Formats: sequence, C-alpha cells, structure tokens
Amino acid sequence: MNTFVRDIKYEWTKQNNGLMRLIIVNIAIFVVLKLWFFFERIFTHSDNPEAQDTVALNYIIGKISIPAELSQFIWEPWTLFTFSFVHFDLLHLVFNMFMLYWFGRLVAEFMGNQKLLALYILGGVGGGLLYLLLYNTVPFFMNLSDKVGPGMIGASASIYAIIVGIATLLPDHQIYLLFFGPVKLKWVAAVTVFLSYISMAGYANQGGNVAHVGGALLGYVFVQQLRRGNDMSLFLARSIDWVKRQFKSKPKGSKAGRADDRRGAGGSNKNGSSANPSQDEVDRILDKIVDKGYESLTQEEKQILFKASQKK
Repeated sequence: MNTFVRDIKYEWTKQNNGLMRLIIVNIAIFVVLKLWFFFERIFTHSDNPEAQDTVALNYIIGKISIPAELSQFIWEPWTLFTFSFVHFDLLHLVFNMFMLYWFGRLVAEFMGNQKLLALYILGGVGGGLLYLLLYNTVPFFMNLSDKVGPGMIGASASIYAIIVGIATLLPDHQIYLLFFGPVKLKWVAAVTVFLSYISMAGYANQGGNVAHVGGALLGYVFVQQLRRGNDMSLFLARSIDWVKRQFKSKPKGSKAGRADDRRGAGGSNKNGSSANPSQDEVDRILDKIVDKGYESLTQEEKQILFKASQKK
C-alpha cells in the first residue's frame, strides 16, 4: 500500500506532468464516489439491488454535475468546471482516460502542459455552455431536459477539445489506429466530431453529444487564436500562479521569480537563445511541422521545441 501511494505521489509531483495529474484527479474522484456509493448502500440497508445511486450520493453528484435547466445552473455556476472531472461508470472512465492519455501526450509534446490544461478546462466550459444554450432555447432539447437526471458528467467535451486542438495544429500528423494503420489527425477529428454531431438528434446521450461538439468548437478556436497571437491559456495560467502564490511564500525582490513570471506570460530572454527559445523561433518550427510534418525537423529544431514545451 505504501508503495502504491508513493508511486502516485511520485507521478503527481513530477515536473511538467499535467497529463498524469489530470488522469489522477479523474480516477481519484471516481474512486471516492464509488466508495461513497458502497458504504452508503451497506449502512442504509438498501433493499433495491438495482439502484445505481443513493440519496446522499445522488445529492453530491447533483452538486458537481452540470444541470440542464438554466434556472438551476445560476445557483450552481461551479458545475461548469466540475462536471468534466466526474465519472460514475467504469467503462466511461476507462474510455475517456484512454483517449485523454493518447491525444493529451501529443498536446503536451507540441504545445506544452499549460496549454493541455487550458484545453481540458476550456473544452469542458465550451461543452457545458453549448449544452446549456441548446437545452434552454431549442424545443427538441428542452423536451429532453426532464430526462437527463441530476445533470451531465464526464470528460468527453474536454477530450474533444484536445483532439480537435491538436488536429488543427497538426492536421497531417499521422497516428496508428488498430485495423486502419496510419491515419492523419484531421480525419480522426473530422470523423469523431461528425459522429457526435449527427448523434445530437439520436435516441441516447443527446446532451453528451452536444457537449462533444461544444468542446470541439472550443479546441478549434483555441488553436486558431493561438496562431493569431492570442493565447487563451494565459489567463488560466496566471490564475493558477496567483493561487499557488497564496500558499507558497517567496523572497521579496527575487529576480528568478520575476523572470519566471515573464516566461509564464509568454516572454523570452532578449537574445532568444536555445536555452529559452523565442516565440518567433517556436512559431517557425510549428509552421514547418504543419507544412512538412514532424519528421522534417532537424535534431536541433526538435530540441528547441522540446525546451519550449517545458516552459509552457
């Protein structure tokens, strides 16, 4: 048991390991909810073996899942962020974490941990907002609002943002799929988004598919804005840094601290050396990847891109 806890702590504390932290948080919340369900069923002597939730657990899930009705969401605005970290079905969790790990590695490699975290959180926000919009304005979805239970949960909208985000950045980058072989990212993203789009008017999980499309739209906008020089992850990074500073004191007037803040805001040193690559150099390499693929990079360019990703 100590070894297990030590391994988790090691993964959590490793530098530039945002992907594993996201996965650990999702799994931890799933385990806590399942344990709650188990103990509440045992100690309340439930006589309904088919029940999938209990009174207290249903209340908790209702407070962290995003509701379909706007009148309820107004009193629970935090659910716009919490729902994308919550799973209660094991297969749902396993599939989402598998997809997050697979495509999240690409985002972390080419865009950095800061942008991976931003895509995850903002993708969930985008999916949640589209879900709220359609379920409170479109008659077809309004008629379904009574059938969504306590609310919507799951990381799918965030994962769709990650898939579309990396496909927008590297459309011709190939990944290997079982039974299909090498497939370009743009086709993977196009097929997954199309399937969710046509399933919005289906017979099951309409709200989930709405959120998928919302997350995908956010992922596309995120990368297009990044290309125009508008980094949507900066506000999130600064907010996280502010929270960290409240719990960690640092020496006043620390030059190293001020330099880190400038780099976190997208700055670089004056000479643009490879120890801290300039943004122009990184953008040039990313453009080369888009035009000719990752394999066209020289070893020096790969190292520059790697060093830049560690700063993000």
